[in-house]
Amino acid sequence: MRRLILLYATLLASAVQAGEPLQILVKDQGFQPQEIHVPAGEKVPLVVVNQDDLPAEFESFDLSREIVVPAHSQVRIYIGPLDPGRYRFFNDFHQASAGWVVADAPSK
Repeated sequence: MRRLILLYATLLASAVQAGEPLQILVKDQGFQPQEIHVPAGEKVPLVVVNQDDLPAEFESFDLSREIVVPAHSQVRIYIGPLDPGRYRFFNDFHQASAGWVVADAPSK
């Protein structure tokens, strides 16, 4: 299990370093996935795709981001560089929908 987690973290870091944006879906007014991992200390592209018939707002006080995502549309934002830790985001139009960006410290 530990090897699998390490492999996943390595692949994620490779994808992020290669400029591949991470993606979060808004579906049924919720975020999928509800938690994403990014490497600490790096600027990361993030695409928020709204599959719903209603607009959504990706908002985070922790990340200093607030952007409306129209229905059946997407937006691209950048987050970071972040210190290691957990950063909450939510849909301001449906505040029960929330998630986390987790900035992972580099492994030694």
